[in-house]
Amino acid sequence: MRTLVKIVFLFFFVFALNENTIAQSKKLSADDKVLQDSLYNGNKKKVMNFSMKDFDKLFFDFFSKKNDPSVLMTKTEFYTYTVQIAAFSDRLVKLYPDQKEVAEKNKENWLSENYEDYLEYKASQKK
Repeated sequence: MRTLVKIVFLFFFVFALNENTIAQSKKLSADDKVLQDSLYNGNKKKVMNFSMKDFDKLFFDFFSKKNDPSVLMTKTEFYTYTVQIAAFSDRLVKLYPDQKEVAEKNKENWLSENYEDYLEYKASQKK
């Protein structure tokens, strides 16, 4: 089971550390932050009850949509995915307190995802 957790955290790092998080990313606008906070509060309880299978589905659905050039997520849809992925870190902290620092860093990375960066990424896919 510990190996599974380490694999999950590895996935978090691999996918969270894309070009947007390595580069200096833009701060979220006030409107985006309000939307993100609202979505976080509305989804936290739901995500805390996710199984690993539910999380895997969420995680891979997000990346499938993000990388599909024919799909453009709305701002709310984009932030719903990133907030739910970030909130899952809270669940992992409760299950594995010794991994708290890693989980908090992952949560911070996911909450710093920016919709404007996503739109730029989608525009670059079409070129």
